[in-house]
This record gives sequence, structure tokens and C-alpha cells, in this order.
Amino acid sequence: MEMDKRRILLIAGSDSSGGAGLEGDQKVIAAHGCYAMTATTALTAQNTEGVSAIYRIPSDFIVRQVDACISDIGVDVVKIGMLASAETVDAVANALRRHGSPITVLDPVMVSTSGAQLLPDDAVLNLRTQLLPMTTILTPNIPEARLLLKDAGLETPEIRSLDDIVNIARTLQSLGPQYVLVKGGHLPLTKDGRISTQNADHHIVVDVLHDGHRARVYETDYQFSKNTHGTGCSLASAIASNIALSTNPDLSITIPNAVANACRYIEAGIRTSFSLGRGNGPINHFHSLETRMPPLESKLKEWLYEK
Repeated sequence: MEMDKRRILLIAGSDSSGGAGLEGDQKVIAAHGCYAMTATTALTAQNTEGVSAIYRIPSDFIVRQVDACISDIGVDVVKIGMLASAETVDAVANALRRHGSPITVLDPVMVSTSGAQLLPDDAVLNLRTQLLPMTTILTPNIPEARLLLKDAGLETPEIRSLDDIVNIARTLQSLGPQYVLVKGGHLPLTKDGRISTQNADHHIVVDVLHDGHRARVYETDYQFSKNTHGTGCSLASAIASNIALSTNPDLSITIPNAVANACRYIEAGIRTSFSLGRGNGPINHFHSLETRMPPLESKLKEWLYEK
């Protein structure tokens, strides 16, 4: 019997409120019809209003989880989220090298929505030097992208337009990953691609994919919603799922298609979300399985950046 090709190993922290982290990731992967395995790096006490406590799992135990899953079930795609310490970064990188450096989607959980740095400086250094060179696609938000560039001693200019986001993606790709997807959700743009400073001018959100040669832009309408908890985790897991589901061995085709499908998934997840808690609620991870809702037409626009 041929082995199924939809095996995804999640190496990330747990979110007790269920919207992000391993819990959110598993919902995304289940919604895509893929199979999720987990290596838990940290336990968090959190809800829609924030994180109140973090318990870090010892790095040797994290590796035991990775080895247990891959040695038996195998893996097609690895999705990495919160790593929490320099020791964990090194341990995970070494473990993945031992297992043949599988396709890896790295969501560098380094900067919180409020701007707080979640990963110590020595861990940022190790992530940049140990994990980025073996990463298939890196999916930072803009603050995380700027932190990685700063750690590498590179210029981190303020973002004023789409051109600046493209330049950051291009420079970040030169640090080792095959592809970089810079997520622009933190910085909505005006219709003509400038940073929007007023709510009335929040028109579009762009994610920029760069392969070192050219940029591809994924543009969606800005949605005025507070239910965005876990969007970064969910987008990376949706990309991992779509890579696992692809039958095309050519990553130059597979990766852009996986990103487009993942962006559509998140777009619909926000649009069909329902409020939970007093803070930022989660997206609707299972919108595609909702029998009571009609299919939603996506407004995603995808285009090659030529300049």
C-alpha cells in the first residue's frame, strides 16, 4: 500500500484558548484533509486578550517527540511555529537534519501583535543561522522580518509602500530560505499601494512572496474584523497543507499555488468568523465544512511584481 503524502508535523507551542498555536494548526490541517502530528515546544496560558504564562518544554523532550513521529509515521511537510529558546532552535534544526531536511514551513513567532519581542536575541541568531538555510518557505510578519534583518546587520528601513515590503522580502530571501512570504496584515495599504494611516484608507492587504528572482503579490480587501487571533499560525499551516496536497514536484509551481490557496482560506476564515471572548477572537477554521453557509466568492488578486 502506498504511503499517504499528507503527513504534517507541527513543531510549535500550545494555545490554551484554541485559536492559534498547535490547536489552531490542527484545525487548519484537519479542514484540508491532511494528517497532523505534534511536537509541543511550550504550553501557554492564554485567551483572546493575551498570554498570561508560558511553560517551556525541555529541548531534549521536544526532539523525542520529533523522532517518535518521523521514525514511525514519517513526514511530508514540517510546520514550525513558536520555538521559545536558543536551545530549542538548535535542537530542532539538528533533528530535522538527521531526518533528511524535509520540506519546512517556518513561521518565526518572534514579535507579538503589541510589538513585544517573544524570542530572546540569542534564539533569533540561532534561528537565522541554523534554520533559515534549511527552510523551504519563511512566513514572517513585517516586524519579524525587520528583526531578522537587524540581527543580520542589514538595513531595516521603515515601510512606506508596497515597494518597501518587496525589498524586505528580497533581502530576507538572501539569508537562506528558498522562499519568503512577508505578511502585510499589520500594515493595510491604500488603493495605490501606500501605507494607510487612517481607517477610512484601509483598502487592501498584501502578502509578498519572493524566490530571489521575482516577487509575487497576493492582494485581498482589508476586512474590519477583530477576529484575527491565530491568522499567522493558520496561514502557515494552510500553506503546509497545500504543499502536502500538491502532486506537482516542481516547487516553483507548488509554492505559489499553495500560498494563493492559503490566502483564500484565511480570507474566508476572517469573513465568516464569529466572536468568542472579550478580545481578538479566532478565525473560522472550518468555513469550508459549514453546510449552513453558501460558498463564498474569493476576492483574492494575485499578480507578479514588475518594476
